[in-house]
Amino acid sequence: MKAQQYRNKHDEMIKTNTKSFYQILAPVFREEAEKGDAQEQFLWGRMLYIGLGVDQDKKGAAEWYRKSAEQGLADAQCELGMMYENGEGVSKDPGEAVKWYRKAAEQGDAAAQCNLGWMYENGEGAPKDSAEAVKWYRRAAEQGYARAQFNLGLMYWNGEGVSRDSAEAVRWYRKAAEQGLAAAQNHLGRMYAIDAIGKGVAKDSVEAVHWFRKAAEQGEATAQSNLGYCYYLGIGVPRDYEEAYVWYYLARMNGYENAQKKLDDLEEKGGFFSSAKLSPEAIFRARARAQQIYDKQHEK
Repeated sequence: MKAQQYRNKHDEMIKTNTKSFYQILAPVFREEAEKGDAQEQFLWGRMLYIGLGVDQDKKGAAEWYRKSAEQGLADAQCELGMMYENGEGVSKDPGEAVKWYRKAAEQGDAAAQCNLGWMYENGEGAPKDSAEAVKWYRRAAEQGYARAQFNLGLMYWNGEGVSRDSAEAVRWYRKAAEQGLAAAQNHLGRMYAIDAIGKGVAKDSVEAVHWFRKAAEQGEATAQSNLGYCYYLGIGVPRDYEEAYVWYYLARMNGYENAQKKLDDLEEKGGFFSSAKLSPEAIFRARARAQQIYDKQHEK
C-alpha cells in the first residue's frame, strides 16, 4: 500500500466504527500484531496511542510503531518520528525524529516530508538549511499536503531557501486555503487586505473578508481579530460594532491578547470612534453569541 494510505484508511475506520467495536476486537488486533505483520503492528500501535478500545499507552504505542517502522512501513516511521519530536512515549530526541521522518519521506510519505522540512527550517535535529526545507516542503506540497503548501508559501513570501516571490506565495497559500487550512486562509486574507505593490494579488477587501471568515469560523484567533477589525472599520462589510465585538471577543477567548484593546474601545475605555460605544445590552448579546460560537467550535 502506498505510503500514508494505511494511516488514512485507519482514520476512516475510526470515523465509521464505534468505541465498543474496538473494545470487543482489541484482543484480535493485538493477536494479529503479535504475528509480525507491519500493518497490524501499526494499527495496534495507533489504538494504544489514541486509547481506542484500550487504555491509552503511549510508551506501548512507540514500541509497536518501532516494530512496524523497522519493517519499513512509512506510516509507522512517520508516527515514530513525531513521538521522538514531541517526547511522547519516548525521550524527546530531535535527531531520532529526523532519522525516522527521513525514512518515511524517502518513501513518499507527505506528512513526513512536511515534518522533515520543518526540522530543517528550524534547525531541529539537523543543521538549519532553508533550501533543504523548501525541497521537502515542495515534495509534500506537490502531493497536495495542505500544511506543506502553506509552509512553502511562507518560504516564498519570506525569501527563505528560494528567491522572494509574492505571487508564488499566494499560489501556495490558496492551494492550502482551498483545502480548509485555517492559517493559510488567514494569510490569504491578509494578502487581499493589504495595499502594497508586488504582493501577488490586487487589493480586494471583500475577498479578504471571505478568507478571514473561513479561518475565523474554524477558531483561528488571528483571523477572528482580523474579521473583527473589518467590521470595526467597515472594510469589505458594512460597519457593525456589535459584530466586531463578537469576533474580537472570540479572538480574546482563543488567546489573542491584542484583541482586548479593541474590546476596550467598544466599551468606551479610550475608544477611537466616539460612536463605537456599545450599550450594555449590545455587549451582553455579543458575548452570548461569541460564547455560542466558541462552544460549537470546541465541542468534541
